[in-house]
Amino acid sequence: MTNRITGLNSGLDTESLITALTQNYKTRVDKQTGGQTRLSWKQDIWKSTNKNIVSFYNGKLSDMRFSTAFNKKTSKASSNAVSITTGENAMISSSTVSKTSLAKAAYLTGNKITKDGSDELATKGTKMSELGITEETTISFKMGKDGAEALNITIGPNDDMNDLVSKLNSATTDNGLGLTANYDEKQGRLYIASEKTGEENAFTVDTSTSAAALSILGINTDELEQASQYQEAEDAELVMNGVSYTSASNTFEINGLSISINSSTNEEFTITTSNDTSGIYDMVKEYLSQYNSLIQKLDTLYNADKADKYDILTSDQKDEMTEDEISDWNTKIKSGLLAKDSTLYNVIQALKESMQKGFEVTDANGKTSTMYLSTFGINTKGYFEAEENERGLYHIDGDEDDDYSKANADKLAAAIASDPDAVASFFTQLSREVYGKLGDLMKGSQYSSAYTVYEDKLMASQYSDYNTQISKAEEALEKKQDYYYSKFAAMEKALSKINSSSSSLGSMLG
Repeated sequence: MTNRITGLNSGLDTESLITALTQNYKTRVDKQTGGQTRLSWKQDIWKSTNKNIVSFYNGKLSDMRFSTAFNKKTSKASSNAVSITTGENAMISSSTVSKTSLAKAAYLTGNKITKDGSDELATKGTKMSELGITEETTISFKMGKDGAEALNITIGPNDDMNDLVSKLNSATTDNGLGLTANYDEKQGRLYIASEKTGEENAFTVDTSTSAAALSILGINTDELEQASQYQEAEDAELVMNGVSYTSASNTFEINGLSISINSSTNEEFTITTSNDTSGIYDMVKEYLSQYNSLIQKLDTLYNADKADKYDILTSDQKDEMTEDEISDWNTKIKSGLLAKDSTLYNVIQALKESMQKGFEVTDANGKTSTMYLSTFGINTKGYFEAEENERGLYHIDGDEDDDYSKANADKLAAAIASDPDAVASFFTQLSREVYGKLGDLMKGSQYSSAYTVYEDKLMASQYSDYNTQISKAEEALEKKQDYYYSKFAAMEKALSKINSSSSSLGSMLG
């Protein structure tokens, strides 16, 4: 780099002169930098837009391609004794329930536990030795419906009531059967229950061993059964259409229905399963909402004022502007970067043309006809009736949430109620059409990645090219600046010699 000295001898503002002389080269740098910035902003907008498109592609549009999405059914019971979840395979039916009974866990309420030789109730910190258990003792439980599994715990003189409860809660059989226990020191009683409800999870205390310890701890079931302090485990029971069903839990899976018992009753009630017309309606409505949201965003980008009339600000221009002015200027550019973009146009047209298409549907009477969205009372506003970026939005006649169309007759709801299969046929065909068109636009290519509607690979290459062009432009600017600085430096040197000679001559002439 040339040594850059200022005009000490000439008195010239060499910095300003060289800046003016090299302005064309600086403009080339600004042009390349601005082009790269514009491209970077365009990449960001496309990334966000593509994300919205892919989200729509994978949303309700994807679900509705399959007829199973329309197999929506709902079930109601005429009693609060049960709650029902309806599965896809549930049958349209009406069933009579004549009995429900809740499952129970085996539950033991112990006798009061007192310290050895006194009436003082044991506390959680009372040791076994204080109760009269002076050596290691194994307490055994028979687990399961037939008591075939064993659960054992061992307690010693130094264990306290907390230790006993902890051991009861943590012990399990080989097949995972367990207990839950608690000691209430206010009542002085030990409470033990099977971990889960139902006969298969039952337990009893094995009284064949450690009888003395069991008596001290108040949990001898042979004694407690007589005092109604032991509740046996019971399965839940549901009698439906004359058939008795049992379950260890309070939930039954029967013919596509998940029925949970809330309370026991012998009063007869009905369970009715029917097509969930509101569920199908809501799914179509949600799809249209997702479509409307996307198409409005795309139209807004496409119909914006073009950004070409706004240049990217240079650093010098920014120095003369406020932050708000800079932000407003940049926003104008960004909002118009996809205006009249051909790639965006192709996406918009693919969506709109697919939505306007008709499909052959056979109704419940066997008649085949071509149906459109308008057949179901789904339409856009008139061209002059709607705002520019709202002309592609669909409205459902009779939709209570849409002020524009809620006063109209609800053709969609009527069609779902009268012929749900025809509705399903139309919307599965429509969804496949839209899905296929978008899928074609998102196929990977030499210039674009998979699931990308724009040429992201090409843009990345163009961004890299800008780096090269910016480096060349900056190199040319620096080279030209060095050239002028060297010329001015030579001039300053010559002037210095002249000034020096003049001073010497003046001294000689006195």
